[in-house]
Amino acid sequence: MIGNETANITVEAIASSTFRGFELRKFAMEQIATLPNYNWCGVYILDGNQLVLDAYIGAATDHVRIPIGRGVCGTAVAENANQIVEDVSKLENYLACSLTTKSEIVVLIRDASGEILGQIDIDGHAVGAFDESDEEFLESGGKLLAERWL
Repeated sequence: MIGNETANITVEAIASSTFRGFELRKFAMEQIATLPNYNWCGVYILDGNQLVLDAYIGAATDHVRIPIGRGVCGTAVAENANQIVEDVSKLENYLACSLTTKSEIVVLIRDASGEILGQIDIDGHAVGAFDESDEEFLESGGKLLAERWL
């Protein structure tokens, strides 16, 4: 439920930075974490059959490695599709990182050939915090990260 102006300002900040690789991913998460309802912001990198936590802003998590197919993050890769979860308490395979998390959005990051490099994972403290506008915004950010992945 991000507004266009806010999304554009944030994407422009990420695009105009000179960072690459981890530094860019960290900078992007710092920018994104300033937005309303974006309470935990991180990037997971796909490494074989698991996701490995990379840059993030927010509380530490025990979920530094997530098997494909497990939780919202693993499901996104298994289904090759972004995930918007209005209420995480209704998921059977949810991996709880925090008791305050009520909603989650995961957007896949793809290289130019469409292969999954990783994902952006955002947790919100309100039920229904994310919608298609957030997905579009995070996809724009994901494209920028993919262009300067290494």
